[in-house]
Amino acid sequence: MQPDYLDEKIERLELDKKIIKKLNQSDIIIVNDLWRLKRIDLKRIGIKPAEINQIIIKLQLKGLDLNKRNYNNLKKH
Repeated sequence: MQPDYLDEKIERLELDKKIIKKLNQSDIIIVNDLWRLKRIDLKRIGIKPAEINQIIIKLQLKGLDLNKRNYNNLKKH
């Protein structure tokens, strides 16, 4: 099951405005568009390593990571 916020705009992640602008220029509008990408995909569209790290941190705060990793459903031992 996917979290509800995957269908929300990437602005919900509270990224820097210039990162959001770069993503929007590449038709990455909602969190699901971003979540399915890999680090190399972000580099190809001109996102710098420090910006990629910010994206990763913001996604992880929502229990997600790049390449469709979801940490919300992990079993606790």
